[in-house]
Amino acid sequence: MMYPEEVNLEEKSKWLRREILEMCGRAEAGHVSSAFSCVEILVALYYGGILRFDPRKPDWDERDWFILSKGHAAPALFCVLTDSGFFPADELNNFCRGGILGSHPDTKVPGIEAVTGSLGHGLGISAGLALAAKMDRKLNMTVVLLSDGECYEGSTWEAAMFASHHQLNNLVAIVDRNMLSATDFTENALGLNPLGEKWRTFGWEVAAIDGHSFKEIFSTFKDFRSYRSSKPLMIIANTTKGKGVSFLENNPLAHALVPKGKQLEQAREELDERRLL
Repeated sequence: MMYPEEVNLEEKSKWLRREILEMCGRAEAGHVSSAFSCVEILVALYYGGILRFDPRKPDWDERDWFILSKGHAAPALFCVLTDSGFFPADELNNFCRGGILGSHPDTKVPGIEAVTGSLGHGLGISAGLALAAKMDRKLNMTVVLLSDGECYEGSTWEAAMFASHHQLNNLVAIVDRNMLSATDFTENALGLNPLGEKWRTFGWEVAAIDGHSFKEIFSTFKDFRSYRSSKPLMIIANTTKGKGVSFLENNPLAHALVPKGKQLEQAREELDERRLL
């Protein structure tokens, strides 16, 4: 599905952060800072014409597959899906309160392709989808978004070897490289650098970008449907966890923090101030 050129992606990103904040605030649940770090990536994929989809037909055979492997960022994806027309916006009011929207992606939600949240499964699922498309001679592309902490998982590297061995050039993986895991900076918990070299060694093409820059995101996806390499593509998207709210940004203790009270008011004010920039 292509959105019209007049869609302002910067404004859409500011709107999305505010929606995430309010939805999680109502439920007093959700991983706000993890959702904030991948906002521009999701906005580019869904509003920038990168992914092919039809909200009226979630199971459309010619759609591209998107897997949110970092399932704790589900609030961001839920807001994007309802705004795109996959399900009524009223569902956001029931987030984590008995509706179809829980704390992680679930296939009972229209537009969700796989149950995720237990980290380390998304890349394997995506590699399987990509291989199936190749075997069936289909043109579907598969995109998967991982957390950087997820690169600690052995299953991620097993899937990386599988994808390169089968030359899955219809698979694009994105690592949300915000440098933080659940309780600490990644390089303190278990160093991942040089992350790009690791993926190259496993047989992937690698690109490193600013994950908040639409210019860099779109530049990396410019050959999305005419990709000439035989290798899968890994995009290391350097981001800021909690992007947009000062007390969430780069805060190791904010992984599961849902702003409320004075913090919620401060977060609203900061997001509104950035809306005017």
